[in-house]
Amino acid sequence: MRVKPAPGRAMRWPGTLRLLKYSGEDVPETAFWLRAQAKGDVVEAKDDVAEVGASSAGDEPVPGRALVAGAKE
Repeated sequence: MRVKPAPGRAMRWPGTLRLLKYSGEDVPETAFWLRAQAKGDVVEAKDDVAEVGASSAGDEPVPGRALVAGAKE
């Protein structure tokens, strides 16, 4: 299944504690990810939809950066 963090949230991989990319990632369909989806921590990610505020490479978020398109720093 492919998921991404819900708007305004950050989600970590269990075990490694690496942040889930805002553009979305393929994750195993385990109880952990199904529970996170049911709680609203992650949402289904579409492959063809670009995420506003994510870099072109889909990297992890940078703390303190604006997530609004066209916002000045």
